Amino acid sequence: MKLENEVLSVEIAELGAEVTGISDREKNTDILWEGNPSFWKRHSPVLFPNVGKTYGNEVLIEGNKFPTVQHGFARDSVFTCVSSSADAASFRLASSEETKKVYPYDFELYITYTLKGKNLKVEWKVKNCSEKIMYFTIGGHPAFRFAEKGEKKEDYLLKFPGKESLTYILVDPNTGTGVPDQTYTLELTDGMCPVTEEMFLRDALIFDGGQFEEVWLCRKDGTPYVGMRCEGFPNFGIWSVKDAPFVCLEPWEGRCDNFGFAEEISKKPGIIRLPKNEVFIKSYEIILA
Repeated sequence: MKLENEVLSVEIAELGAEVTGISDREKNTDILWEGNPSFWKRHSPVLFPNVGKTYGNEVLIEGNKFPTVQHGFARDSVFTCVSSSADAASFRLASSEETKKVYPYDFELYITYTLKGKNLKVEWKVKNCSEKIMYFTIGGHPAFRFAEKGEKKEDYLLKFPGKESLTYILVDPNTGTGVPDQTYTLELTDGMCPVTEEMFLRDALIFDGGQFEEVWLCRKDGTPYVGMRCEGFPNFGIWSVKDAPFVCLEPWEGRCDNFGFAEEISKKPGIIRLPKNEVFIKSYEIILA
């Protein structure tokens, strides 16, 4: 499906309700990573019902263990388009007998995309259709390709407006789960820091505590390229892979398990707790410069 306005063109697939293309029509440039499997086959998956990995690749719910996959099953599920117009579309995924084998809740997940000038608003709505409290995390994972062929990470900066420094954690290389006891500092100059290959030697940089509400990927001279407004998100990931010409900016509501976490899902730090018949709504915006 394609959404268009006078400045933006956006492609969305029913598989995962994933945005597979974002183009600036004025500049005739593609902003979103094209999904070359040599580096990473995805574009902008939605992470649900878990962001990242759970410890031991399983989750404990009411005394029962369920297997999990990294970033959950929604990104590999077929959604149904429930409404669309020239510049907006909504997609729905509902629980099924298959999803209940790994996640024992009745739910509806709606993902809505809306073009607003040079911005793309992404909204998630989760409805708990169960008779009990539902627990989950949810996140975005858009990958932004570099503007010119042959550019490298060193040709870009990250900008966090108004910030002097940030703290982050990394993941345990064997389990992919967070190590919150060891924190690192990202020093900023005028709110900016260079992007380097070394940043991602241990996977993603994970920022907890809602440290910023806006982030930009900028050209080397500081010119903004593409940004994200992510107000109210407690967690955020920044990720890439070796030599890949893209950087992922990932707003999360909750994140991977901490290393060694093996308790009930209800006790997981940062877990979303949704009572029966209630609805969780969250959104962020991708901003083209």
